[in-house]
Amino acid sequence: MGDPLVTVLCLTELDGSDPADASLRALTLARTLSQSTGDTSVRSVVFADSATVPAAVLAGYGVTDVYVIEPSTLRLAGGSGGVVPPGEHCYAPQAWARVLAGLATETGATAVLAAGTDRGNEVLAHLGAITGLPMAANCTLVTPDGGRTHRLVRHRWAGLLLEDAVMEAPVALFTVATDAVAAVPAAAAVAVQVHVHKAEVAEADLVVRATESAGQTGGVSLATARVVVGGGRGVGGADGFAPLEELADLLGGVVGVSRVVTSEGWRPHKQQVGQTGTKITPELYLACGISGAIQHIAGCAGAKHIIAINTDPGAPILAHADYAIIGDLHQVIPALVAALRAR
Repeated sequence: MGDPLVTVLCLTELDGSDPADASLRALTLARTLSQSTGDTSVRSVVFADSATVPAAVLAGYGVTDVYVIEPSTLRLAGGSGGVVPPGEHCYAPQAWARVLAGLATETGATAVLAAGTDRGNEVLAHLGAITGLPMAANCTLVTPDGGRTHRLVRHRWAGLLLEDAVMEAPVALFTVATDAVAAVPAAAAVAVQVHVHKAEVAEADLVVRATESAGQTGGVSLATARVVVGGGRGVGGADGFAPLEELADLLGGVVGVSRVVTSEGWRPHKQQVGQTGTKITPELYLACGISGAIQHIAGCAGAKHIIAINTDPGAPILAHADYAIIGDLHQVIPALVAALRAR
């Protein structure tokens, strides 16, 4: 007998109208997982309007079937929750997990995976609770080992350690470390079929949900930005981020922050870089007034180049920086902005 058939189901998140970079990395791992047994079929699950699903891009990453769950599926027709306003998509982790559980059964999936983002980890954790299956987070390598067993390597201690493990389950649930697998298109695009999936979701699955307007989801995200300008306690307060915003705009990047900044309420949590925030992999990370606690380093270690601006020559982040400017960011940043504008 040959190797058992592997059917891989991958939750794909969108960044605007395109697949998020972290999801493309997850699809790359999904494709290699299925190829290990000779089956190159990968199936994607997308929560979006069917008219906006980037099917051609997904086909380029080896996806053969796309299951689309439209926003109307995740709106309450009445009851205590009311109706999600038109034009707003609904993120409800338990409902998303319920949909994945149904699709896994319907497609006979032997593995369900997602990117190791906040949403990916949350939805897969709910899926594990619903199905009673084990779930492994932040994997860098997954290999089917016959039947109900998968061998995997995953990040532990915020990526400071790699753990070899064996998962025994009829359906493997895991998320892919966002900075460990390069997003590589398939050698050739495949024919893709788009299925509008009519999922049934109970009102209890929608008790906890978040809505966000389309106007707030566009632009470059922190996780996919090529340049990130980070600000920490040294910025001094919420008003001190204006020069960093200006510099980030000139460099075509976005602003990120350390945990203390969000704890002080200066900036929203979605901009936090670190173990409990977003892991970033930019070409350039410019860290301004950030001391460099280990939790923060865990989030920015994937940056190709780090430049630190700090008044403290003993700040821990300097040990991880390619270049360092020992000086006051309130003088350095305006000088950088002026030089860029002069060019």
